[in-house]
Amino acid sequence: MSSGDAEQPLPKVALVGHPNVGKTTLFNQLTGARKKVGNYPGVTVEKVSATLFTPHGHEFELVDLPGSYSLTPNSPDEAVTRDVLLGDFEGEARPSLVICVVDASSLERHLYFALQVMDLGLPVVLALNQVDRAEEVGIRLNRQVLADLLEIPVVACQATSGKGVVQLKQAMRFPMPPPPIRKWKAPGLVESQLAQLTKDLRELEVSRPEVHAIHLLADSSYRVEQQPYLPLMAQIKAREAAAACIKKGMAPEDAIQKERFLTIRRACRAATHDAGPHRESLSDKLDKYVLHPVLGWVFFAAIMFLIFWSIFRFASYPMDFVENLVTAAQNLVATPMPDGDLEDLIVEGIIGGVGSVLIFLPQIALLFLFIGLLEGSGYMARAAFLMDKIMGRAGLTGKSFLPLLSGYACAIPGVMATRTINSAKERLLTILILPWMSCSARLPVYLLLIPLLVAGTFAQTMMMFLLYALGTGGALFAAWLLGKRIGRAEPPPHFLIELPPYRLPDLGYVGRHVLDRSLAFLKKAGTVILGISILLWALAAFPKAPSGSEAEQFSYSLMGRLGEAIAPAVAPLGWDGRLGTAMLTSFAAREVFVSSMAISYAIDEDEAGDDEDVRRKLREKITAAKRSDGSPLYTPLVIFSLLVFYVYALQCLPTTVVVHRETQSWAWAVGQLAGMSVFAYVAAFIVFQLGRLLGYT
Repeated sequence: MSSGDAEQPLPKVALVGHPNVGKTTLFNQLTGARKKVGNYPGVTVEKVSATLFTPHGHEFELVDLPGSYSLTPNSPDEAVTRDVLLGDFEGEARPSLVICVVDASSLERHLYFALQVMDLGLPVVLALNQVDRAEEVGIRLNRQVLADLLEIPVVACQATSGKGVVQLKQAMRFPMPPPPIRKWKAPGLVESQLAQLTKDLRELEVSRPEVHAIHLLADSSYRVEQQPYLPLMAQIKAREAAAACIKKGMAPEDAIQKERFLTIRRACRAATHDAGPHRESLSDKLDKYVLHPVLGWVFFAAIMFLIFWSIFRFASYPMDFVENLVTAAQNLVATPMPDGDLEDLIVEGIIGGVGSVLIFLPQIALLFLFIGLLEGSGYMARAAFLMDKIMGRAGLTGKSFLPLLSGYACAIPGVMATRTINSAKERLLTILILPWMSCSARLPVYLLLIPLLVAGTFAQTMMMFLLYALGTGGALFAAWLLGKRIGRAEPPPHFLIELPPYRLPDLGYVGRHVLDRSLAFLKKAGTVILGISILLWALAAFPKAPSGSEAEQFSYSLMGRLGEAIAPAVAPLGWDGRLGTAMLTSFAAREVFVSSMAISYAIDEDEAGDDEDVRRKLREKITAAKRSDGSPLYTPLVIFSLLVFYVYALQCLPTTVVVHRETQSWAWAVGQLAGMSVFAYVAAFIVFQLGRLLGYT
């Protein structure tokens, strides 16, 4: 193949549809999940694409466009979908073919979006997903009748099982099917203005003048708001055309919408029929309990409890394996090496520091597994629906729940997931409070400290539940408070979400999700945490104390001196200098807290071959630590004060960078970092001082 051929872009196929319609599952079935993830040029909206080969030997680029309810966008994601399909997105080629995925059991509701796509002058294939659910509720679809009426290929499929995937690939062939002709006709006045506007746009050399003319008349905001891909005169002409219709008492967007709905109803009447009385599907039966105003909350609480309990209960076995690997690595390196700084750096600084964090990988993988199962089963959307009323009291909607829940895994994808929120104010509020969701980076801290506070799996599970509740409750309170400061200029947001049917999760997809997130954690451990562990070791090892004793070495070292300097600031929280130093270093990444404590409480050389895991050794050191008067240093009150600090502190600089990118403001990003840090300090101060007043230790 010549270099010129290699640079020739592949024909692009766009996959579009409502959120939760099974579009991403179908994408994975078509491509084998060999996806590339990036951002669209100039915006933060994620672009997911992959190459695929059809049975005819043709190669295409399949692009999974953001889920959209309409081509009249209410969020940045929907705006990207509209602009890519219109061919107006700079740096992004217009698709050669569009696969529009619709829910066969809710055909009439989904076909409006499909009809909008068909008006774009692109070849379209309609993918009828979830045909089994339609049959389950007593709906029979005549696919051929629908294809004849719309004059486009229609393929019945079932994304979760792979049914219809081969037929969809066969629909991607050369030559492409012709673009469908417009299926509706507006009243005479609107049609005449549409024809005139098309002519005006052609004279202005606007690409695809008829397509843009339809969209300008069908979407009032599109012709009013600034569009960087259209000349201003095109919008002026569109406003004149709309004004001519309105003057005669006929808003063009209303007339076009009405005709589209009439077209959809005629198609649905002809292509569908009820096979007897409507039958409740399994999803409908389950929703009577899952969405019940009382039982629904019981079910939700039970799921959350099960997740936290499992993290403690089932992760112990793989954790034993990881800790044995860490110990074996330390022994393997320490045995042939002579004693000295190099041996100590490798064994304690690198292997011990990074190993003390890797030990928590099984719990983190379990958390991602449960989140993937909840999403894949269809329950996540129900949880968002359930939370909508509570979120509303904080000035948010259920749309904020999904990004916030993602924040339990990692704040960064949670912040990026706020792009689906159509209200700019709600999106900003969600971004500002999202880091208070206890992400997986906090798990190493929680899992180290909770056993020092309470014993037994049930008690530890309840303590974990309490910490997550503190973070979530604080986030909603902050949203309510910040909402008043930001103002209530926007109308109250409305929450609209598609409730997918319950289904067995795609275990392959869930497994890949867990693997990707676990590898991301390992990459972080191998870069950021490794670098900080080496730095922490150097701070603890130099300068050398004259006597060489462990206790004197720490106070003599740079880390000890830093601890002495920060000790007065953290003393009101009940902390000593070691805790203060560990807190400071963990602002780069929360997980570093464990490495910092492990390095500052260095394990004696004669313990290097011990089979006890790193956490137990560290807990023993923490438990044995004393104040100058001989009293325990780390009392239950001090431990709880520390946990409260880590619940509320934003100790993740990458999150601050992403917040700046999403809000386009360093003021919001830095203000969030400073505000959450101050709040965390004050909360820990209140806990410790109030506990002392009440007689707790």
